[in-house]
Amino acid sequence: MKAKVERDERAAGWLTRCIRPLRGSLSRRLLVLTILFVMLAEVLIFVPSVANFRLNWLEQRLAAAQIASLALEARPDNMVSPALREELLRNAQVYAVALHRDDARRLVLSEDMPPMVDTSFDLRGAMALELIMDAFETVFAGDGRIILVTGEPRFGAGESIEIVFDETPLRKAMLQYGKNIFLLSLVISVITASLVYLVLHFVLVRPMRRLTGNMVAFRHNPEDARRVIAPSTRADEIGVAERELSLMQKEIRATLTQKAHLAALGAAVSKINHDLRNILASAQLISDRIGAIDDPTVQHLAPRLFASIDRAIELCSKSLRFGRAEEPAPRRRQVELAALADEVAEAAWSESDPIRWKNDVPAGLLVDADPDQLFRILLNLARNAAQALTEQAGTGRTDGEIGLSALRAGDHVHIDIWDNGPGLPPRAREHLFEPFAGSGRADGTGLGLAIAAELTRAHGGHIELLRSDASGTLFRICIPDDADTPLDCGEAERLAGQSA
Repeated sequence: MKAKVERDERAAGWLTRCIRPLRGSLSRRLLVLTILFVMLAEVLIFVPSVANFRLNWLEQRLAAAQIASLALEARPDNMVSPALREELLRNAQVYAVALHRDDARRLVLSEDMPPMVDTSFDLRGAMALELIMDAFETVFAGDGRIILVTGEPRFGAGESIEIVFDETPLRKAMLQYGKNIFLLSLVISVITASLVYLVLHFVLVRPMRRLTGNMVAFRHNPEDARRVIAPSTRADEIGVAERELSLMQKEIRATLTQKAHLAALGAAVSKINHDLRNILASAQLISDRIGAIDDPTVQHLAPRLFASIDRAIELCSKSLRFGRAEEPAPRRRQVELAALADEVAEAAWSESDPIRWKNDVPAGLLVDADPDQLFRILLNLARNAAQALTEQAGTGRTDGEIGLSALRAGDHVHIDIWDNGPGLPPRAREHLFEPFAGSGRADGTGLGLAIAAELTRAHGGHIELLRSDASGTLFRICIPDDADTPLDCGEAERLAGQSA
């Protein structure tokens, strides 16, 4: 008994799980639409079938009347007793029978006082639409109507046959037939809709609920590896969606992990910043004193020490600037780009470096930007180029060149900064503008490009790498006069050719 109760409870639970989606929009709509479409199909079949039922009923009545008339014609004098006539008419369920033969119409059978005819129908050559309209007329006419029906007799026994009878039995038969068809259609609709619903529930709805449930759970805690969906082996669209969702969740987790590591690194650098700067300041003071010692060995090694300390200070400053919560909003004003470009060149490298500067900015060209932030953008790009050329100078190269050109195109200014260095390595191009990943040097951090991209976006602009190969590197910066202006850098394509 207990086992039976448990089986019943499991069955009830299974049914509840199947029916529960009815409250949801997708399952409920599927079920309702399936029932409606099946019922619509049944209605489209029902109307012609009722008309065909009426036609068959009338043809059977005509055949019965013709058989009754044959019994009369079998008599030598075509006469029968009143009792036999009544029996023939009663069996045929008609009031009168007339045959049209040899261009003559003859009343074969008839009651003594047949009722008046209310309307007549001719089945000869009747079209489908006409039969459907006549069927509706019969249904809505009510009981007690007397009709005359004309049809063709069987086996060529005349040109036509006419019968007069009460339409009430026909109407009742049609209503009963329609009721049976409706009930049958309803049963078929419910069974079909239930089967379709169950199939769609297991094939589509349940997998979709699994997908949506997994996405909701993953959103609440994307760092939990257990919430990454385990894709099925399905080969259809849902299987593809599961596999793509799994890959996307894994990529998001990897990105979040990387961001968390970077955030932890930024917090750690911020905490040790003060002490680190004090240590570096002390080391710089000591190095200055060491540089004053008049010793050939010290004078030979001191520049390397100075450069190492300067690089450490610069790296610390860049890390702190990038690790801020956000850059201040640009304080825009009209900036003369040519003069600013020369200032960038003076700050990016020393005069002793074997680098030639080429300023191709038209005189008087103004840029609507924050001068300090625009200076930092150009300085980061120019310094990266200068460092690459300086490293090449160690191999004997002395023709390093960095150039900057610009062009106003409507309400945008397009700035190209280029060099004839060795170009960026593939890894740097793949992770361009990503901090700690997009550097082209072994000891680089990639912060310069990341800062330049962030400041450019703050102006509503865009920065992109147009070329980087053995002939050099070309970056393009597009800055609109208004941060809300739609960005369109396509008008300055010819700048690349000019700069190259």
